[in-house]
Amino acid sequence: MIVFGNKAHNAADQVADEIRRTRSWIQHDQRVHWENELRRRSRALAQAEQELLSAKLVGLLDNLSAQQNAVRRTREACEEAEKKLRNVKRWTRDFDSAAEPLAKRIDSFREVLAQTLPRAIAFLLQAQKTLEAYGETSAPTPAARPNPSGDLDDTEIDNGTQAL
Repeated sequence: MIVFGNKAHNAADQVADEIRRTRSWIQHDQRVHWENELRRRSRALAQAEQELLSAKLVGLLDNLSAQQNAVRRTREACEEAEKKLRNVKRWTRDFDSAAEPLAKRIDSFREVLAQTLPRAIAFLLQAQKTLEAYGETSAPTPAARPNPSGDLDDTEIDNGTQAL
């Protein structure tokens, strides 16, 4: 029980730490990553649009489809980064409401570990001592054993008739 208590307490601590790390990862790391990625992709889109405009002005019709494909790809990449950033903002907003019920369960489990488990261990130790003490007592002798039915046995009946 003691080993279980220690392992369970460590596991509960790890879960709580993982919740904090995940919150930080979503709120800071991912938000910063996708904001930077959106800026980088927006610059790439602006550059691809500029190259397409330049190709149109110069009149390079054979290179125009390649420039249009580049604009389309960078625009899709930009839209993907915007979508990811929106998702990160939504996760940031919703994380606590999703994780809080689970964190409360972990907290109640920690309370059980802190309060109930020591009482259970103390109870088991007392039970062990009681059983050991019971094992050390001697068994009653057969002659001193009472009749469970409460009736007089044959020896008591014979002794009773002899006395009369």
